[in-house]
Amino acid sequence: MGFIWTILIGFIAGILAKLIYGGPQQVSGFILTTLLGVAGAFVATYLGQQVGWYRFGERAGLLGAVLGAVLVLFIWSLVPPR
Repeated sequence: MGFIWTILIGFIAGILAKLIYGGPQQVSGFILTTLLGVAGAFVATYLGQQVGWYRFGERAGLLGAVLGAVLVLFIWSLVPPR
């Protein structure tokens, strides 16, 4: 059940991040949007643990996942297209 919950939260976080950050290189599709949200959650969890917002073993919530996904989209938009 935890895996399905991760996919659902990742998808919602990915959608919200795409709405917030409408950069030039948009991620599209269900799988890529979900991966964006999950990556955002990992980024937010890691950064939050380094800053001291989360203890070891705690995970970022939906808001953290959205902010992490926005950060991932921002960094992705800095990469030049091939």
